[in-house]
Amino acid sequence: MLAARPAAAVLAALRRYGGRWGLIVALAALPVYYGVTDLVNGYQAAVVAGHPVIHHDLSRLGFNFAEGLSDGAIWALIAIGYTLVYGIIELINFAHGDVFMIGSFTAVGIWSVLGLSLTTSALGVIGGLAVSLVIAMLTTGSLNVLIERVAYKPLRNAPKLAPLITAIGFSFILQNVGLLWRGGSQQSVTDLIGAQKVVFTIGGVPILRGYIVAWAVMVPLVLALSWFISRTRPGRAMRATAQDPEAARLMGINVNNTVSLTFLIGGALAGAAGLIYAVYETQVWYFQGFQAGLFAFTAAVMGGIGNVRGAVLGGLIIGVIQSLSDERIGPQWTEAIVFAYLIAIMVLRPTGLLGEETREAG
Repeated sequence: MLAARPAAAVLAALRRYGGRWGLIVALAALPVYYGVTDLVNGYQAAVVAGHPVIHHDLSRLGFNFAEGLSDGAIWALIAIGYTLVYGIIELINFAHGDVFMIGSFTAVGIWSVLGLSLTTSALGVIGGLAVSLVIAMLTTGSLNVLIERVAYKPLRNAPKLAPLITAIGFSFILQNVGLLWRGGSQQSVTDLIGAQKVVFTIGGVPILRGYIVAWAVMVPLVLALSWFISRTRPGRAMRATAQDPEAARLMGINVNNTVSLTFLIGGALAGAAGLIYAVYETQVWYFQGFQAGLFAFTAAVMGGIGNVRGAVLGGLIIGVIQSLSDERIGPQWTEAIVFAYLIAIMVLRPTGLLGEETREAG
């Protein structure tokens, strides 16, 4: 017994320091490795007169980061929906990725209604995208509330497995709605903004229009959400409900309305992510919500489920990992590498990077 106590203390200390420094090593491993490789071995930047031009700098790594952070902006907006819902009612809304898909389809449909095309003026495109953003957010927010009222609210006090299976069922329903809406093949959409056009260059790293649009939508929405949660009465009601629903109800908070508001906000952010995806990727697909949902859920767990800042951080990290893997290793390995990172972080820090204790976890 006495010998077991020092051993347990040693193991606890190893886990504590391993969690602190192991996370830093794990997250820095890929960027550091490829940065050193680019500097030492160089990379092919172009071909001149049939001869490869080799550069020895960090421009390629910078491009990976710029692209990854833009992808991460999309995953972050979707991940916030996962983390908000889990923080309030401890439910993994597996239909959330398909709500994002419906947001993309809605945005593209509005473009057609408004007649946006390559000949539309810059002001017309900006105005049209703003209108599409609002309508897509309202549509997906309302859809998420409808799903909550129809499927999740009646199962509020049921065993955990019942709402989980229901969420998976709604995911399949929304996928089939998308399949009937736009067919089963990937469809290209009009590149309204010239997403791949270079706006400016920083240290040899080209910054594309698609990157700027992704951040121009994501950053204000995240800041507005942070202000809403911390400064407004409904936001305080959300925080109180997340901490203790019964105590919140005794204090006069309408828990049902608060839960619906949470689903509304999460769905609206998924709709915004859907518009960014359509503009940035210039294609939509009824199955796009599956991978997006996996990446976004992983981001929420990696950052710390129930923590909005953690969801954003997790989304950005996964975006960078995805970009590095797609370009350096191969897209067929990306999902495996993303989940390997998730496993490593969960082992080293079970609550996630910025994790909070949930009611269930203690």
